[in-house]
Amino acid sequence: MKNWLVTDDGTCTAFGTVETEPPERTYRMYRFLTEMEDILAREPDDAKRVQALVPLVRKLLISSYWLQLEHKPPSEKTGWSVNFLYREHEYPLTVQMVAWAPGTQSKIHNHATWGIVAMVGGQEKNIFWKQAADDPKTITEVGEQILYPGDIIGFTSNAVHRVAPMGDEPTISFNLYGITDRSSRYKYDDETLAAAKF
Repeated sequence: MKNWLVTDDGTCTAFGTVETEPPERTYRMYRFLTEMEDILAREPDDAKRVQALVPLVRKLLISSYWLQLEHKPPSEKTGWSVNFLYREHEYPLTVQMVAWAPGTQSKIHNHATWGIVAMVGGQEKNIFWKQAADDPKTITEVGEQILYPGDIIGFTSNAVHRVAPMGDEPTISFNLYGITDRSSRYKYDDETLAAAKF
């Protein structure tokens, strides 16, 4: 199990130590959300936010096993599913469980906000691109990372990636995102890498 951080330039680096012991008392969703809000209020930098939030995500998943059962099967039509665990008007977080069917993959995209993905089940390849400094619509592939159950990966706002499940089982993940800036969220064509609004 590792913690990973992907920055806007597509660099993926491991960080921090991984705590796997359950906390002394149950770490509940309400406490998680409150502590996260405190971190978001005091830390404006995406990379530092992610590094501060990842230990809380791990603590929640270790303590609250019910969360790992809160996913829906991937849709036969789209190949994926999302189950929102928490979203509130004007609250700066979206918490969800996401499932991907084997043999599917996401569009190449950014999130235009910081994000954290904790792998609960299955294996997933993330491929990374870098946006050109003078043009966010131009990207170059720069690397990849395979994620296993227990791995947690965080992204800064303009990190560009693609998710591709590996193996014969669906991938299940706990996903957390800030407020998306829709004006700077893009998806990219698989062949030409041409950008379009997401």
